[in-house]
Amino acid sequence: MHQRMEALVLDLQDRLVVALESLEPSRKFIRDRWEREDGNGYGISCVLQDGEVYEKAGVNVSVIEGTLAPGQLRSMRERNPQTANKLNANEEYDFRVAGVSVVVHPRNPYAPTAHKNYRRFEVYRKSNKEAGPVLAWFGGGADLTPAYLFEDDVKYFHQTLKQACDAHDPQYYPRFKQWCDTYFTNIHRDETRGVGGIFFDDLEDKAPEDLFHFAYDAGSAFIKAYVPLVAKRMTMPYTLRERNWQLIRRGHYAEFNLVYDRGTKFGLMTPGARIESILMSLPLTARWEYMNQPEPGSPEAHLLEAVRTTTDWAK
Repeated sequence: MHQRMEALVLDLQDRLVVALESLEPSRKFIRDRWEREDGNGYGISCVLQDGEVYEKAGVNVSVIEGTLAPGQLRSMRERNPQTANKLNANEEYDFRVAGVSVVVHPRNPYAPTAHKNYRRFEVYRKSNKEAGPVLAWFGGGADLTPAYLFEDDVKYFHQTLKQACDAHDPQYYPRFKQWCDTYFTNIHRDETRGVGGIFFDDLEDKAPEDLFHFAYDAGSAFIKAYVPLVAKRMTMPYTLRERNWQLIRRGHYAEFNLVYDRGTKFGLMTPGARIESILMSLPLTARWEYMNQPEPGSPEAHLLEAVRTTTDWAK
């Protein structure tokens, strides 16, 4: 299954790069293949920055293995009681993971930022790796982070993801939508990072084959859900006011990724990790203004209302 997941994430990467490049007239993605210094895996970082359509876009694949650091093991046990029952805090474990991680920051403030991640994670007892994985799960999802709210765009994004979920389990979308709203929250600001999507982790509630096909379908749905929104908004006229608000919202995006995001934390705790690829998700530019407060009734205030409440966008 690990080898099949590796092939899956490479396929998702290639197809998304082609789709995103189809809208960008000035640049192509650079394709940076790297090997871990300890020989335990590789990655391919596809990055486009300073384009006309995309200020920064990254579509990264990593296929790595190693030994779980104590902090990583503790974090995994704390977040999931089932994991805690299967992983002994006093044992050593190895892991391997294949995943694709995507963040797109368009230049136009009216075109939304988006994120996607799909991965499969396996854990082995270091003393008996030949016995197979003690744990194996899928994780991932996709979410939308606009600076300006176009409700039809958000509904389309959610409805497209819902269709992919419903084809596998009618409970997946409502369950993963709520999980996304909860997970992607800047607790210190009492607001979600954006307008949500789907998110799941430690998913092992069905046969691995079924979950593999779900990951493929949900990962593929991102192209249909997101790329048309960029095409729709990328040429809209804007002023410095909209640009500055976009940069403020990107600052909030960076806050979540650096303070709360599990993937970022896991990557930074992994010995020999490739820092440039881990921090690819951060925007090229951001802005922090002291006590910025949008005018009541303004489009900026409307966006804040959306990220401070939860909405059933798929209706």
